[in-house]
Amino acid sequence: MSVGVRDLWRLCAGAAAAACLGGCLSAGGPAGGAGAAERTASGAATVPGAATVPGAAGDEYDELAVLTEALLLVRRYYVEERPFRDVVYGAVDGMLGRLDPNSSFLPPQPLAALEEETKGVFGGIGVSVGVEGGGVRVIAPVEDSPAFKAGIHAGDTITEVDGRRLEGATVDEAIKAMRGEKGTPVKVTVEKPDGEKVEVALVRDEIKVASVKGVRSLGDGIGYVRITQFNEQAVPDFSKALASLGRERITGLVVDLRDNPGGLLEAAVGVAERVLPRGKEIVTVRGREGVNPVQRFVAGACEVRDTKIPLAVLVNGGSASASEVLVGALQAHKRAVVVGERTYGKASVQNVIKLALRPECAVRLTTAYYHTPDGKMIHGAGIMPDVAVPMTRAEWRQAQMKRLYEEVPGASGGGAQSLMQGVRDAQLERAVEILKGARIVNRG
Repeated sequence: MSVGVRDLWRLCAGAAAAACLGGCLSAGGPAGGAGAAERTASGAATVPGAATVPGAAGDEYDELAVLTEALLLVRRYYVEERPFRDVVYGAVDGMLGRLDPNSSFLPPQPLAALEEETKGVFGGIGVSVGVEGGGVRVIAPVEDSPAFKAGIHAGDTITEVDGRRLEGATVDEAIKAMRGEKGTPVKVTVEKPDGEKVEVALVRDEIKVASVKGVRSLGDGIGYVRITQFNEQAVPDFSKALASLGRERITGLVVDLRDNPGGLLEAAVGVAERVLPRGKEIVTVRGREGVNPVQRFVAGACEVRDTKIPLAVLVNGGSASASEVLVGALQAHKRAVVVGERTYGKASVQNVIKLALRPECAVRLTTAYYHTPDGKMIHGAGIMPDVAVPMTRAEWRQAQMKRLYEEVPGASGGGAQSLMQGVRDAQLERAVEILKGARIVNRG
């Protein structure tokens, strides 16, 4: 290939890059138009409207020329002709995937699926997953979903879907493989923590995620509420639960966040506002210095608020993201006793930024990390409980089935009542003991 052609490619790429970067500079970054961010299930801060682009100079144009040359080589010489759009989309996805497991490119279908998920209804097998050590790890199964019924647990690794290996796959690729129309079959290979591999045949179903479940009195003045996911309905549903339990004159409340994989940042902030005094910091979002401004979320005004009732919060290794935001705030302000096991430790912020030139597509980009009000970074570390109560996988599975029966008595079959009689939920029992003890101390 002649040098002249390569120089021409570099010139074209440089001109295109100059136009693109110049547009961003004049518009003040992507926040000004169709590229504005939408908050996502991993939480979000506003898209930075930077007045400058670090390092935006001639060297960057030369690097963009390399990308342009590679794209044109694929288009001209690859053994099979591919739609050029697919080649470009693949290049963008590969670039974002190399940054971290949670950044990705969202063409129209995955973007629509993400927007659908935040509403709490989608089709699939019912698992929340993350990428860890090159594998697709289950953060938590959705209760009463096909995966839950088949015995897939938090901590399992999904290695194959319909014979396709997921090693090295992104989160979006894994989700796309498992999602599908209700009633369609799918086979997944699951590797247990002890190394055992099991092939599981499932039938996809419509996954409806009720944000709040199990609102009830446990007796002796102790109330219980379980938040399954921080979707759009979490705040109003939690407010209704608080009001309902308030009418029963409860003197202590257990908030169960076990196997809650997270959700919308606004939802976690909204729930925290219901139990923290106004003005208390809930979470700080810290991005790249000099690019993303530090954001602090504090408890604002709300109609339903109870800052007096003693709280115990249940967590485990399936409690992640927005769950950890809520737990971190309550623990830092000594508003609740945290009971259970260390949380997952996934607390990075992803912005979904729609492309100005193609608004039906977006990039999901990690832009910041969550920090608790006392300055701890959650990501990679998780939150340690105040009172550690470990449970084996078998014990947790039994406790889940007992909980399902107590919340929906008809869901577990006619013989479930006798089977559940000897089952204990050690973490819940310990939380209730703590709340009763606090009541005695307060009276004394």
